[in-house]
Order: sequence, then C-alpha cells, then structure tokens
Amino acid sequence: ARPNCSVGTPRVINAEKSEFNEDQAACCQISIRRREPGLEEDEEWLILCSTQFLTGYYWALFDGHGGPEAAIIASNYLHYCIKQKLEEVVGGITEARPPMHLSGRCVCDSDPQFVEEKHIHAEDLVVGALENAFQECDEVIGQEMEATKQTGGCTALAALYFQGKLYVANAGDSRAILVLKDSVVPMSCEFTPETERQRIQHLAFLFPKLLDGEFTRFEFPRRLKGDDVGQKVLYRDYFMEGWGYKTVEKADLKYPLVHGHGKQARLLGTLAVSRGLGDHQLKVIDTNIEVKPFLSCIPKVNVFDSALHDVQEDDVLIMATDGLWDVLCNKEVAHTVRSFLADNRTDPHRFSELAKCLVCRARGKKRGHQWMLDESREASYDDISVFVIPLHKREED
Repeated sequence: ARPNCSVGTPRVINAEKSEFNEDQAACCQISIRRREPGLEEDEEWLILCSTQFLTGYYWALFDGHGGPEAAIIASNYLHYCIKQKLEEVVGGITEARPPMHLSGRCVCDSDPQFVEEKHIHAEDLVVGALENAFQECDEVIGQEMEATKQTGGCTALAALYFQGKLYVANAGDSRAILVLKDSVVPMSCEFTPETERQRIQHLAFLFPKLLDGEFTRFEFPRRLKGDDVGQKVLYRDYFMEGWGYKTVEKADLKYPLVHGHGKQARLLGTLAVSRGLGDHQLKVIDTNIEVKPFLSCIPKVNVFDSALHDVQEDDVLIMATDGLWDVLCNKEVAHTVRSFLADNRTDPHRFSELAKCLVCRARGKKRGHQWMLDESREASYDDISVFVIPLHKREED
C-alpha cells in the first residue's frame, strides 16, 4: 500500500477543542493480481511484471462512536478486504461482458443471454466486490472487538478509482461530493434513523421480539402521553410514505423505535446512525435489546465514469465526516473549493491546503466560550476530517 501524496488529508482532534478523536482515515494504491485459471506463475516474476496487475486508488474515512477502536480496525483492514474481493472476480472484470461462469465454461446455452438481459457489466462486479468487502470487514471488526472485549462502531466512506471510474461506497453519515466546474454532484447519501425509518420499522414488524416489548415500531410526530390514549393521532408504519391517523392504545406509549429529528434522531434511543461497521456488542442501556440487528454494514455505491465527462483541472472529490457537513452545505463547500483553487493555481500543495481551509471553516473561531462560524451560527464541535482528491489526469498519476 502506497500513499497518494497529491491528496489533501489533514485531520484534527475535535478541531482542537478536546484531546479525544474518533475519526480515522486511510489512502493507498491497491494492486489487484490477474490470475490465469489453473496456472501458477512464479511469484517473484509476477512482482516484477506490472502488467499482471490492475491498479486502483483508494481513500476512506471512518467516524468512530463509542471509542476509536472500530475505526482503527476498519482503517487498517477495509482496503485489504476490497483487494481480496476484487481479485476473486478479476477474471470477470477484465472481460467486456462478465461470463456466467468465472472459469469461462458455458454450461447452459442461455447463460450468455442471461448476462445480456440482466445488463451485467464489469462495473457491477466492482460494486458487488465493495459491498462484499464491507460485509467481511464488519465480521472481522466483530471478531476483533469480542476477542479484546471492546465495544463501539464506526461509519465508513470509501472511494475507489479503478479502470477510469470512481466508485464511492458509503455506510453512515459522512458525505462525498464532486465539485465540478459548473455543477456539484452528490456521490453519497447519509444513512440515519430518519432516512432509513421504513427499513428499520419493517424489520421490527417481521421480528417483533427484537423490541422485547420495550419499544413501538410506529412513528408519531412526538412522544405520546397518557392523555393521548383513545385519541386519533398522526402516525406512520413501515409501508407508509404518507401519514395516517391511528387511535392511540397503551402499547403506543412505549418509546419509539426511531425517535427525534435531525441530529437528535436516535435508533432505539441509542445510535444516531443506521449503517456502519461494528457495534456487535451494543445493547440498549438497562436492557438486553441488541442494536446490531437494526444496523446495516452494506454501503450504497455510486459510480462516476470519467470517460463520460470532460474533467477539468480544478475538478475534485470532497470526502468528509459529518463534522464538516453539520455546519456547511454542499453549496458553501463548493464555493470555498472553487475560490481557493482559483486563487492558488501555482501552489503544489494546494489540495492539502484546501482540505485544511475546509477544516478551519467548519471549526470556526473562538468567541468567548463558544466557537462560531459567524455572528449567528455555531461552529462544529465534532471531529472534522477532509479529503480533497483531484480528478484531472488521474490515469497518468
């Protein structure tokens, strides 16, 4: 694994507001070995012959909760899982259309037709490899944390540049955006108890024992009180995008499965995220209710094909933990990116300096006992980690 030095990667400890940091980051070059079926080449020759490898570039951010341990394991291991999963399917990735059988055999005449009808391409194998890698990394974190009797979890945001395409995989509430000359392209979406309400409610509907009689799966506009019993109030169940009215029963007075709004929303009154790695031992306080069944470690993967866009010199991918996005919107970040790069065209370290600039903007300035962005807005009190990744001439790097 080799760091890519042209990328801005500063991290600060709670924006210098405390001594405790739960963010972790990683970046490296990933070499994926091409293997011929049934052929064992000389290992030393393979190392010297670079044509036997496909090269990818990898960046990842991990935002820990309940301690930094899960984030540390993920930062040391996820790229290895991705390499492993890509090598398992590399024979399909190098084909124009992935074969039904990785060995190249055609057992059934309809096999090629199936692949064509399903519109399966090499890109789909890379997406599947990323999804499988997150799953495997989550299992490793669970084993490691159990062996060391540690608890905690982390969100994971990973970017892979591979064969001219940028893959961004997200499990959590970190965010990645492409800042292009004339547009901003979101490359991830946040997974929170609110955004995944229906998936979480549906799981509780299918397996009500997971709630142990302590929670209600229904969503109400507020926490219900005794006086609400018998009244018809607004509610939503797992199958509903809209709202209906429900006659309140005593069982509805239990604590909501998803409660609160915005940054205060919590899953089982415990976690502010609904996807991530780890948390295998996490239980709701004072109960035996496990949180893990409601958490998903599977990322949503978005793809950006460089060949379909005229990538400019100042086009960049911004990856950051929620410490940045809590206080700055996509538009504000994009404005800072464009202004900074336009004013620093000759600085060889301008991407790193831009990452520092974004961190400092979100950190704000200390005014009395508070950290403020301006006269009216509070700055971020969370960990702030930022990657600035240039896209221009990536194939030549």
